[in-house]
Amino acid sequence: MMRTSLLFALLISAFCPVAQAERKHREIKRFPAPEAKQGVAVDDRFAYVVSDFAIGKYRKSDGVRIASWECPEGDPLIHMNDGYFHEGKLYAAHSNYPGVPSTSSVEVFDAETLQHIDSHSLGHGFGSLTWLDRRAGFWFAGFVYYGNRAAEPAKDPSWSQIVKFDNHWRRVAAWVFPEELIEKFDDYGCSGGGFGPDGRIYGTGHDRTELYVLEIPEAGSILKWVDTIAIPAEGQAFAWDPTEPWVFWSILKKNREVIVGRVDPPGESAPGRAN
Repeated sequence: MMRTSLLFALLISAFCPVAQAERKHREIKRFPAPEAKQGVAVDDRFAYVVSDFAIGKYRKSDGVRIASWECPEGDPLIHMNDGYFHEGKLYAAHSNYPGVPSTSSVEVFDAETLQHIDSHSLGHGFGSLTWLDRRAGFWFAGFVYYGNRAAEPAKDPSWSQIVKFDNHWRRVAAWVFPEELIEKFDDYGCSGGGFGPDGRIYGTGHDRTELYVLEIPEAGSILKWVDTIAIPAEGQAFAWDPTEPWVFWSILKKNREVIVGRVDPPGESAPGRAN
């Protein structure tokens, strides 16, 4: 009798699997920032809010701006997309969007003063650089190809990719996005990205209020799309707080606001049963 009951339980489990926990974003606070157009980067004390050719430095504690940098459009910068703080410097992802063919560069600022101190041109051939992250001694960079007014001949969003570089910006490896996720990007690509506290890659599109969870495959070139988390931000670049695990910094472009929230770690939300 016990053996029969165990077999029955196993059969029920096989046909009615338990769903994964639904991970949620819970807002903590938000504050206005006129530069909140493209993305945000953070260090232990400050947030760096990025617009096309401007950066605002804000205290994380109260949202007060303490420094800023700006240049005339195209003199020398055209379209910054994201920032990443590393060892006292702010590295900005920059492209010539909506210019065609797309070109990209990494622009470097002194994080204390916001003085522009260096530039590394990647030329064309990768796509438009939209975000940067660093892990295990390598740079990871998101490049997109567009399907709108910045479309290139024989290229579309399916050509978007994540490229791994060494410290001399030499390409080491690259991965592309699954077809189902490319459809969610519409005429754009992965506008924001970076490694989460769990070592997975998290990405956003351009307009959808969704955060996509990705894994580097064991073999092949196509990233694995494993989860989607609803967020209030409509795409664009974001940052994970380096001092508070799972605290998530993003922007709401239409309102020019920075949003601070907490994303559930994997498995933290209450699980349910699949339909």
